[in-house]
Amino acid sequence: MSNRIPLMAGNWKMNLDHLEANHLVQGLAMALKDADHDYAKCEVLVIPPFTDIRTVQTIVDADDLDIKYGAQDVSVHDNGAYTGEISTEMLTKLGCTYVVMGHSERREYHNESDELVGEKARKVLDAGMTPILCCGEDLEIRKAGTHVDFVLGQIRAALKGWSAEDVAKIVIAYEPIWAIGTGETATAEDAQEVCGAIREALRADYGDATADATRVLYGGSAKPGNVKELMAQADVDGALIGGASLKADSFAEMANFYA
Repeated sequence: MSNRIPLMAGNWKMNLDHLEANHLVQGLAMALKDADHDYAKCEVLVIPPFTDIRTVQTIVDADDLDIKYGAQDVSVHDNGAYTGEISTEMLTKLGCTYVVMGHSERREYHNESDELVGEKARKVLDAGMTPILCCGEDLEIRKAGTHVDFVLGQIRAALKGWSAEDVAKIVIAYEPIWAIGTGETATAEDAQEVCGAIREALRADYGDATADATRVLYGGSAKPGNVKELMAQADVDGALIGGASLKADSFAEMANFYA
C-alpha cells in the first residue's frame, strides 16, 4: 500500500477572472465540506492564472481552507528587465506552494525545451515550492509505439544532474497531448503503462526511496466518469485536471474519488 497522498490538481489555464475565481473557490470549498472531504486522503490544489492568485490567497486565508493553490508557470530569472515574467519570490509571497512547468501548451506555443523545464523546476524547488513537471507525447509518437521512451527522455533531460533527495520532492504529471482538451482519454491501462514506466525509471535512476515517494499524476481529459478507474491503477497518484476543474461540483467529486 502506497504512502503517497493522492493529489487532484485543477489547472484553470487561461480561464476565469478574479471574480469568477472567487466564486469557484468558495463553491469548491462548500462542495468539499458537504462531501465531508478528507484532505489526508486526497490533497486538493487549484492552479489559477496569475491574475487570480491574490484572490485565491485571500479566500483560502480568510476561511482557513485546506485547499492548496499554485501557479501555471514561472520565470528562471529572479528579477529585472523581463517584461511579462513572474518570479518565484513573487509566487512565494502570495503563498503558492506548487508551480506547473513543461505543460504541453507551453512547450508547443512557447518552444520550451526539456532543459528549460528542468531549470524552472530547480528554481521552484530551491524557492521552497513543489514543481509539477509535465511530460507527454503527441499522437504521432503514440502511434509509432515510442511513447514510453519519449516520455522518459523528457524527464531524464529535465532532471539531469538532480539528486535522489530532490527528485523525491517533485510531482510528475503525465499528459498524453492527444488526450488534452480533445475529449479523448487514454484508458486507465494506457495511463498505468506510462506512469508505471516513469516510476520504474525513477527506481533505476534514483533508487527505491525516490521511486516510492514521487507522486505521478495523469492529465488529459480526466473527469468524474473515469477518475475512479484511473485512481485504481497502482502508479497513478492523482490527476492534473483541466475543464472538469472549472466546475466546483465536478472537481469536488473527483477529489472524493475514494468515497
